Parts: sequence; C-alpha cells; structure tokens
Amino acid sequence: MAKPNVLFIVCDQLRYDSVGYAGIHPVKTPNIDTLAEEGLFFKNAYTPLPVCAPSRQAMLTGVQPDSIGALFNYNFIRTNGADPKVPTWVSELRDNGYKCAFTGHWDASPYGGPEAFGYTQIFDMGAYNREISETYGAIHYEGSWFGCSNPVKFEDTKTYRICDSAAQFIRENAGEPWHVWLDLTDPHLPCRPSAPYDTMYKAEDMVPWPGFGDTFEGKPYIQKKQIENWHLEGYTWEDFAPTAARYFGMITQTDAAIGRVLDTLRQTGEYDNTLIILLSDHGDTSGDHGMMDKHYILYDSVVHVPFIVRHPSLGHAVVEKFACSSLDVAPTVEKIVGMSAQSTRHGHAVTDYIDGTETPDFAVFTSNGQQFGLFTQRGIRTEKYKYIWNLTDVDEFYVLDEDPGELHNQAKNPEYKSVMKELGEKLIAELKRRGDPFASSWVAWQCGLGE
Repeated sequence: MAKPNVLFIVCDQLRYDSVGYAGIHPVKTPNIDTLAEEGLFFKNAYTPLPVCAPSRQAMLTGVQPDSIGALFNYNFIRTNGADPKVPTWVSELRDNGYKCAFTGHWDASPYGGPEAFGYTQIFDMGAYNREISETYGAIHYEGSWFGCSNPVKFEDTKTYRICDSAAQFIRENAGEPWHVWLDLTDPHLPCRPSAPYDTMYKAEDMVPWPGFGDTFEGKPYIQKKQIENWHLEGYTWEDFAPTAARYFGMITQTDAAIGRVLDTLRQTGEYDNTLIILLSDHGDTSGDHGMMDKHYILYDSVVHVPFIVRHPSLGHAVVEKFACSSLDVAPTVEKIVGMSAQSTRHGHAVTDYIDGTETPDFAVFTSNGQQFGLFTQRGIRTEKYKYIWNLTDVDEFYVLDEDPGELHNQAKNPEYKSVMKELGEKLIAELKRRGDPFASSWVAWQCGLGE
C-alpha cells in the first residue's frame, strides 16, 4: 500500500465556535465541514499556548512550548524555540522519502526557516508581496486593527495564493509520497475580506459573543489594562459588530481557498491516500470580553480551537474527549504514517482518543503575556470547570455550565475550594510532565488555592 501523504492545514486565529460544523454561529465553512463530516472532529480541543509562534513550535516538536523556553512570539522578544538539530516529524518524513513543501507564513522557529527543518519547496512570500505591489500599487487600508474591505480580488489574496501554491505542488508530485504544511495567515486580525466575502455577513445580524459585557469584577487587573491599551473603553456591541462580521467573512474566504486544495486532491486521486489535519494555532476575541486579539487571557474564545483529522483508516466520529491539538500533531503523523514514535512527545496520537487508550479528562494551557508586558498564567479546563492559576494576580475559576461566557470569577467562593484544590493538583502534575519551569518552583504551592 502507498505511503499516505500528509496535508497539514493551519488557520491563524480561528475560534472553535466559528466553524460551521460546530453548530454555534452561522459561519459558512463548507470545505472544513466536509473534512469534519468525513474525519474525526474534536469538540474539546485546546491550544497549549494561545500565541502564534509557541503554538506552531508545539505543532512542529510535539512538546510544550514553555519546556523549551518558547514563551511568546520570538519576533517580539528574542526567545528560544524549535532546534533544527532535533528531529521532528517533518524531518522524519523527509528521511522516509517524502517530498516536503512549506507554503505560507513561517513562524515555527527563530533558529532557521522551513529549509532547516526538511522542506525543499517553499512559498516565496517576498515575490508575492512584490507582485501585489506592482498590480495594485500602494493600498491604503482603513479601519486599523478593526479591518475593512480588501480591494485585492480573491484570487490574488495571500491565502488564495498560498493554497494555489500547495495545489500546484500536489499536482506536480501526485503518485509520490509528499507532505505539505499549509500555514494560512487568516483569519488573523485585521480582517480584510475581498468581495464577495466582505459583505457576506451583516453587522446588524451579529449576535454578541457569550463573554461580551464583562465588567472584570474580581478579575486580574491586567484584563482591564488590556482594554485601556487598545483604547476600547466604552465600546458597545455596535462598535464591535462590523469587526465580527468581517471576521466571519474572512473565515468563509479562507474556507474557499482551502477548497481549492481539497479539489486538487480529488482531481489527482490523492484524496483518500492523504492524512489531512486541520487546526488553528489559537482563537480570537474580536470583541469578546470587550477585547481585541488574544493576550493576557485564557478564555475559551482564545484557547478552544477547531481540530479535525481525516484519513480513511480513522473513519468519522465526533470526539468528546479533551485533546491538546498542537501537541497531538507529531504523534498523530508518526502513528498514521507508520514511523517510530518519539518518547519526548507531550501529546497523543488521535487514535488514542478512539481506541480506548486512557487520555486526560481535562485540557491544560499556558500563557506568558507579551504585547504590553509579561504575565504568567497556567490553566486547566474540564467539562464543567475552568481554573486559571495567575502567578502574580488573583486566580480565576469559572463554572462553565452556569457561566459559559466566563463572566463571573468564583475563585473566592468557598463552595468551590475543594474543586480548585483538586484541579490545582492535576494542573501541577500535568505541568511537571510537560517540563514547565514553574511547576516545581517555590511558587507552585499557590496553585489551587484560588488566591
């Protein structure tokens, strides 16, 4: 039997609840939905660290970013990251005879580009930018981070061209084992959808996110500071609704570009011999909790992500178990392709979630701040509760079935003291397993106390 190809699709800043198949918001994602209908769709997948570069480093290495010092985006403050000398699933594929292409925006290591990790064909972002400049001239975009319509036609957008490059590589290498890392730059803000996607969703139809209207009472001070730093004081839902509409438009536009790659797989007869993994590095607030972007918080809007794995050998299932999407990529590829599993991986192969293998009944995620200053957070989520250990401010505790928007911090409520202690113990144990630098330090005793 032919070796399965590996198509790895990363969307940037895509919320779980903003994929059509999740059935929560009326976002049109027919191509992503098809993958979900045919593969494993994870209802409870969470990013290990909701920042672009650390999440991608987890995808590449299979280890928790904090454990290798990948605390935040390395183009912000120089920090550690994936080491090209350490084998990854990509270099393993290359060594097993796969042709490997990277198409998109590289954000997986400060120590080398895609070629240092095994990719031999790479999308030329510089050439693309020069072409757009020559074709459209200097484009003045209005709306700042809140987005606007894009005068660039859909077929000339970065996301379409990235997908077109992947499709071309697939056509050229059909019949041979190949791997493509398709790293899309959307729907990361500022959202600037092209026609017809820029008017597909109307601001007046946008329903406020569950966390909108947060007063931040009893919550870490840095969350209010985030509002101030973005100059969002006094913003109403009417102010955020156009941004949410453009966010949905950008998602549908991204889905359409992905469809081009999937169509190529079908046309070349490669569809059913390809392991397809689709996920997001993290989510986005887009007005949720009155915020923009994703820093200083571990709300579901930024940690709960779509995670879909399709291969005929896996069948279809909606998986309820908790998964750590970025960490699960490496062991999943190794398992399905038939390569030796590396013992250093912190995640699980997706087969573990469907064959009875014991997996955690919770998700763990971390953050170290960035943007306007550093702020260390460690969080754990179960079906009913979320506990966030904030090392230098008040902790957070949310009862999710009663408060899905995570508006009311119950960390001081004595009714939940024993639950927080239990979750704190699980959190510390998992952080130790992942090599977290704070898990066994002199501050770890605070975890679970809700102080």
